[in-house]
Amino acid sequence: MNAMKPVLFTLEEANLLLPRLQEELIKLQLLVQQFEMKFEMLQQLKDNRRSGSRPAGGGSDDPFFELESQLEFMRMEVELAVGNFERKGVLLKMINPGLIDFPSMLNGEEILICWKQGEERASHYHGYDDGFSGRKRFPDAGLTN
Repeated sequence: MNAMKPVLFTLEEANLLLPRLQEELIKLQLLVQQFEMKFEMLQQLKDNRRSGSRPAGGGSDDPFFELESQLEFMRMEVELAVGNFERKGVLLKMINPGLIDFPSMLNGEEILICWKQGEERASHYHGYDDGFSGRKRFPDAGLTN
């Protein structure tokens, strides 16, 4: 099996793609927030049922089926949204706050251009093994627009 060669981005390309990625990130964050709220609701319903407060009627219908189905659909939406980042060649490192890495090269070395939500543009990078704490300012970050 032959691995696909990763897409490499220049700083300019990373920043051109950023507005669209930010929009997709915000949608993903909302989806995750809704998922967590629904999941919490389901847990509370299950806890209430365990503690003996059964709904009137006591039918054999699964009272959790609808919520569980919605959660499963939302989980698939989240996976699809996360996959959209991968398909563009970028690495979504964290959803909240958003942290996105763009594979790149600098002086013959493989690096990751790094953007954190709240930053106006991508202007830092780190090595593959350095992680966010090893961020350095990109040499020509101030020269491009």
